[in-house]
This record gives sequence, C-alpha cells and structure tokens, in this order.
Amino acid sequence: MKKLFTSESVTEGHPDKLCDQISDGILDEVLKEDPMARCAIECCAAYNQILIMGEVSTQAKIKYKKIARDIMAKVGYTFGNFRADNCKITLAVHRQSPDIAMGVDSSLENRSGGEMGDLIGAGDQGMMFGYACNETPEYMPLTASLANKMAKRLADVRKCGLLPYLRPDGKTQVTVEYDGRKPVRVDAVVVSAQHNENVYQDMLRKDIKKYVIESVIPRELLDERTKYYINPTGRFEIGGPEGDSGLTGRKIIVDTYGGRCAHGGGAFSGKDPTKVDRSSAYMARYVCKNIVAAGLADEIQLQVAYAIGVSTPVSVFANTYGTGKLSDGDISDIIVREFDLRPYSIIETLGLRRPIYLCTAAYGHFGKPNLPWERLDRVDDLKRYLH
Repeated sequence: MKKLFTSESVTEGHPDKLCDQISDGILDEVLKEDPMARCAIECCAAYNQILIMGEVSTQAKIKYKKIARDIMAKVGYTFGNFRADNCKITLAVHRQSPDIAMGVDSSLENRSGGEMGDLIGAGDQGMMFGYACNETPEYMPLTASLANKMAKRLADVRKCGLLPYLRPDGKTQVTVEYDGRKPVRVDAVVVSAQHNENVYQDMLRKDIKKYVIESVIPRELLDERTKYYINPTGRFEIGGPEGDSGLTGRKIIVDTYGGRCAHGGGAFSGKDPTKVDRSSAYMARYVCKNIVAAGLADEIQLQVAYAIGVSTPVSVFANTYGTGKLSDGDISDIIVREFDLRPYSIIETLGLRRPIYLCTAAYGHFGKPNLPWERLDRVDDLKRYLH
C-alpha cells in the first residue's frame, strides 16, 4: 500500500532554534565549571529583545549575556534591528525550587535504603519516547533525516559564501512516498529561505533547487512528478525574531523524529540531565537504536514513564509496529533486563554531566554521530535473544 509522510525542519537562525541554542550554550558553560549543577534555562526573543529566564543552581559565574550575543553572532544576526551587538537582553534567573531539589537529591528508594542507581529521583513526572528504524544508515526516518540535512545545507551555503544573499532564518519540509514500509520517492519538497533585498525570486529558486535540494536528496528519489515549493509566498526579507518571536523548546518534533512517533510532554534544550525530559529521551533512543541494529525489530518506539522523586520508571512499553522478531511484551522485558533506566544510571551510562549539548540544539538531537546515545555498543548483548 502506498502512502505519503512528511517531516519538517528549521535552520539554526529560526527564532525558536536560536533560543534553543542560547539555552544549551548556557547549559554547556554551567557544566564546564560545575558538572553537578542544576539547570533549567529558557529563552524568548522578539524584535530586538531577549529574555533569559529559569532556574540555575551553581556556584559557577556565568556570563549569560555574552553567551547569548556570541551565539547570535555565530548564527549570523549581525544586521537589522535584532543584532548581536545591540539587542536588549534581560535576565530572570533564580535557583531551583527546594521542593523539586528534595526529590532529585535523594530518591524515594534511596531514602528507604536503596542502591547506587537509586541515588537521585526523576526531576519530574512524565513520559518520554525513543525511536529507531532501519530506513537510513543513522536509524532515523528518511523524512526527518532529509529535512534536517536540507536545513543545515541552507546554513552551510550561506556561511561559505556560495549563496551570500541568504540570511539566517529558514524552514524545510520533505514528503516521501512509501510502498509499505519502503521509501520509494520524494513527492514534495518545501523550502522557505530568508534573503536580502538584492536577489530575484527566480534566481533564488533556481539556486536553492540546485545547491540545497539536489545536493542533499539522492537523485534516485527525485523524478518528474516531484513537486518543489521554494519560497512559495514570494519575498522573505524580514525573518528571525524581528519577524516572529522565538521560544526555547517549541520545535520538539524537529528535535526528535519528525512526527514519526509520539513525543513526551517536555522539551530538551536548557535542561541538565537530572531532568528526565531530556536524559530519559536520550536513553530511550539509545535503547531503540541498539534493538534495531541487533535485528530484534525493524522499527521500534519505546515509552518510559516516571514519577517525580522516584528513580525506577513506573512503566516501560515497546511498540515494534508488527516488525519485531519477538513479541512486544518480550522485547519490553528484555529492555528492562538489559538497560538500567533509573536517572542516575542513565547519566552514568551516557556520560551526560558534560558540555555536549549546544551541538544538539539545531538540526535534531538524534541521528548525529559521536553523541553518546547514538552508540551501538549493546548490539552483541541483544543479538543473543534471537537464538
């Protein structure tokens, strides 16, 4: 049966993504000086102002405004009313609530004589999801992979001077036609790219098609029926926070799997790893990727749920969409047996008390090499369940 599925992405200059990068840039600076710090920092941006807000518990001396201005300049906001050197920045940062800290500092189990893995409790209640499939070499959905790569390419051709008339803001979208579970062709591509006033739309559309779309999407997936929508509204000169406000954590589908699976209730950026919104989602990805790479399923979604202040998950649920070599119940049991999903153990397993987060804040948190949750070091352990 043939079907269409679509994913979108945005560039690093999109207002929401700029806010994500400022939040994770601050988090990285905090962790450089104080790996045990607590951080839940958010950012909003509009027209010519930024508000940095949230909770940070640390003795580290953080230059919040400098971090924000450096990231703005690196992304490319050195022009217009929203500019790195003249943007108004307001701080509203305080320490973590002692009511929350109490449950994180010592879990319910630890207060009852638990073991090492019970040292800290979940920083909040909620459910987190992980996902992997064998559609691409990075075990990501093809739609999400292509949309993220095109968004990054938009930034790359701007920064290297190939298309110097481009500006930081932009969005991409890819629709893939599937025959059953197999992707067979790209049906539609949408690109909206901010630009200066000196380029003609016909030139921009030709350049984007050649240097962005066709340089990312494999030629065999494009055909005479593929539809291209490049700056479909026409002029896109006013962008970034000057054109639309930005907010940390608003692009959670771009951050994850392009809408291919469910998403938990919380965003990632700006949060230290005691926040299971972030760390458990990373662990769930790690589990799913190793499950698929080991051949236990072609596709899997994993849900893990927590109660605040409690270390042991309240539920673990795997869904292989009918592709599992074992039942979903058996795979759920294997996951519980093979992977320690308590927050302290997740942090130790993946080494999350390090400044590794700024690179996740644009173009997705998953499918990138060299991130600890992308390791395939449990494949051999899992393969034995196939025999």
